[in-house]
Amino acid sequence: MTAAILEMRHEEYPQLKTLGLPKCAPRQRYRLVKVFITVLCELKDLVEPYVSMILVAIQPLLINEDYSVCVEARGIISTLSKVAGLPSMIAAMSAGIHDSDENVRKTTAKVFSCVAYALGVSELLPFLKTVCQCQESWQARHTGITIVYEFAIYFGSSVSHKDLRSLVEIIKHGLIDENDKVMIITALSITALAKATTAPSGIECFETVLKPLLTGITQHSGKVLAAFLKAIGRIIPLMGAFNANKYTNEVMSVLIREFKSTNEVMKKIVLKVVKQCVSTEGVEAAYIRDNVVPEFLDNFWDMGVTLDRRNYKLLVETTIDDIAKRIIENLTNNSESRRQLAMEAIEKVVSNFRVCDTDLVFLIEGILHAFNKQTVNSSDDVILNGFGTVVTSLGMRVKPHFHQIFDALNQGLQSQNNNKVRKQSADLISRIAAVMKQCEMDQVLCDLCILFFNNLEPEYPEVLDSFLEALNSIIDVIGVTNTTLPMNDLVASLSRLLDERSYKVQEVCINLLGRIAYDDNTCVSRKNWMKICFKILEKFLEPKKVIRTAAVKTFGMILKFTAVSSVTILPILIHNAAAMDRRVCVSSIVAIAIVAE
Repeated sequence: MTAAILEMRHEEYPQLKTLGLPKCAPRQRYRLVKVFITVLCELKDLVEPYVSMILVAIQPLLINEDYSVCVEARGIISTLSKVAGLPSMIAAMSAGIHDSDENVRKTTAKVFSCVAYALGVSELLPFLKTVCQCQESWQARHTGITIVYEFAIYFGSSVSHKDLRSLVEIIKHGLIDENDKVMIITALSITALAKATTAPSGIECFETVLKPLLTGITQHSGKVLAAFLKAIGRIIPLMGAFNANKYTNEVMSVLIREFKSTNEVMKKIVLKVVKQCVSTEGVEAAYIRDNVVPEFLDNFWDMGVTLDRRNYKLLVETTIDDIAKRIIENLTNNSESRRQLAMEAIEKVVSNFRVCDTDLVFLIEGILHAFNKQTVNSSDDVILNGFGTVVTSLGMRVKPHFHQIFDALNQGLQSQNNNKVRKQSADLISRIAAVMKQCEMDQVLCDLCILFFNNLEPEYPEVLDSFLEALNSIIDVIGVTNTTLPMNDLVASLSRLLDERSYKVQEVCINLLGRIAYDDNTCVSRKNWMKICFKILEKFLEPKKVIRTAAVKTFGMILKFTAVSSVTILPILIHNAAAMDRRVCVSSIVAIAIVAE
């Protein structure tokens, strides 16, 4: 019966290469896996003769690119382990432990990690101890420690405190092994186990590996050093305040030395470990500021790093408050990449700490310089996002500097030859409109409303959505009744712009109409509101969900707050619900539901 199920695949049963479940749909594969597991459970001891054959067929699925296939394979192996027992699994997989092919050993380790999860780590500890401490071949030691690594990756959070300590004790000798590959996989296994551990109780399990790790980072280089640093970077956050500060000081000298490394992988690992260390409670800010920050800035804040997108994000996340004070000067750098990196780092600090203790004049001037010097071809909104975050975070503190900001924005909005600048200026106003209201700049906001209203023309498609969004943001903060706009003309323009192809334009127009209906419904006649209702009705079947959601909300507001009564519109909707056109029928039924609500 089991053999029959195994034959339900396109390939015949040859070697351990391109085997797998049938190339069928996910639903069919899922059902086949469920049937397979059910058959294994029913056969129980009778499945033992087929263990080797089953593993040969299922084992390659553990390294499949499709994650769902890997999960299904782990489920089958777990069930097989419970049915066949540990001795049968060891007998079937023992050859792969000493194999010279690293891929075979890796797959074998994945199988045993599933066995450990199914039967419990404690059941597998004697076997793991024997394999990890095998003196006959380094391949066996490597495979045994890889089993621990694979288990920690997939099932590490389920390990008990007792079993975690045992696993660390079993593999700790690998840190001083004569083979580099064994040392690397040991350090990575400790990293994975530490990642699955919670502070502060988990640190007790790793006390025995701290000394070899600290000794190793002073003796090794290259990949071995990188693996050791990863392990230390994961263990330090588990420590108490005193020990965290102590061990950070010890490891930091090596990290500072590796700041100068030309290896990109090493740079990335160093950045990550620095981030882990400095964010741990107990590490002294003065030590970081005096000993780490200068070297960090000298080695990482250079042109090469700013152009390397692989390290760019990690460098931004590593930046801390003290560094932000020293990098504001980079906002005036000639390189746009350098300016963007500085802006993103400052945004990170301000968004996390909601405070900025630096010289505001220097900061605002730097941000304005970076904003004005953006190139036409720049596709990133890094400067825009950072500008908005800084102004929003500063709040009332930015009021004395708003005349500089407004002058730059006004100049950008008046730029007829650069739509990119006009668009970004409008987008920035959308983000800081609430702060402008907080700073009592109501008259400036009203003037901007007039400016945006006068530019709501279809001949500016590149900036139309940004102008509408800015207008919507201003009306949201000051209210419809406090503007000096001719509302009847504004509603007519918005109604006309509903026919634009841009989804963003449609969404903002619909939301703005809803806002006007809620705040000042008397500015438009009942006849015009009725026309708008049926234009919005057409948006109920738009492919974009945001358009449909906005249309439903605005339609309800118009019915609730304007002169358009349900008694007037309901007979028309009922008549349209019986129409032959399916789109008209569906949209009318949705409208009737809104009326009923």
